[in-house]
Amino acid sequence: MLKLTAIKRRDAFELNVAIEVATPGVVALFGGSGCGKTTLINIVAGLLHAEQATIEVDGTVLENSSAGVRLAPEQRRIGYVFQDSRLFPHLNVLANLRYGERRAPAQARRIAFDKVVDLLALHGLLQRRPFALSGGERQRVALGRALLSQPRLLLLDEPLASLDAARRDEVIPYLEMLRDEFALPIVYVSHQFEEVLRLASHVVLMDRGQAIAQGGIEAISLNPALRAIVGADAIGSVLTGSIVAADSHTGLASIQVGAGIVHVSLRDAKPGAKVRVQVLARDVILASREPQGLSVRNVLKGAIASIAADDAETDLVHVDVGGAVILSRVTRAASVALDLKQGMPVWVLVKAVSIRGHAFLAPAT
Repeated sequence: MLKLTAIKRRDAFELNVAIEVATPGVVALFGGSGCGKTTLINIVAGLLHAEQATIEVDGTVLENSSAGVRLAPEQRRIGYVFQDSRLFPHLNVLANLRYGERRAPAQARRIAFDKVVDLLALHGLLQRRPFALSGGERQRVALGRALLSQPRLLLLDEPLASLDAARRDEVIPYLEMLRDEFALPIVYVSHQFEEVLRLASHVVLMDRGQAIAQGGIEAISLNPALRAIVGADAIGSVLTGSIVAADSHTGLASIQVGAGIVHVSLRDAKPGAKVRVQVLARDVILASREPQGLSVRNVLKGAIASIAADDAETDLVHVDVGGAVILSRVTRAASVALDLKQGMPVWVLVKAVSIRGHAFLAPAT
């Protein structure tokens, strides 16, 4: 169990957050700049003093203000990866990794050097200095150094923020492997929802120092508070399902979601694997009658669970498709013309191509 509570005041800003979640897994702190994400993890790391704090990882108390307990940063056994890699420039990659390894108590060494090097594909980099590495390579080395310190908790503070899109795409699969390979609790700071979608098992939405919502990513994707952070065009449903069939020729995977099947573009998919799919509300079309003769691959029957105003001209319609909820953004005029009402049967239409790039293997549970 990971338990974090913190109160920190600085001028007009106040951080007041409480999180309690099962471990292992990835807790994503998600919100805009200045909401308190980095302040919170600096308190967890012991780099910043809070007026009140409780930090407990799997029964080990790192800080408890009311009991007068506050371990020094070096006693907490926390691995920290920053936005910039902060590698030692005068040391090569091998020496940077060995530095992390030397920080670990001998009795706590369970993550092997060779395994980290293999997992993060660092063999060809060991003799290079940081200046000779790409941004993505530097972050992989920083991850390796943090892992070799044998942390009880890993903090990742927007580790992809300084990278361009190509380098982010290069590093994210390594983060997914790290998450799945090591039974470590991870706190991941980000303001990119795609990173959260791919990595997180628990999401904390933060705004002005407060945790305004938290829970599984499926529930958070439907929370109205998310819209203010990501914008109207980026909201949608996050669905988790199992692959029931995969076509290697077309690259389409068939995924059981609720009572229906969703077809998505997902290469190297294997039947039985858990998949997380984001369906943007702007890409979802509703029909009041069963459609026929369409090129759209995804047609699911459901019932309207709720309708809420999105803005002056559009509505957000939640459709239950037999155990999963899909969100559709429709114009007010269309809502009136179709006479959409709660409980009404409707058909949900989504092009498979619209989901391309929004389907990923889900975290292990």
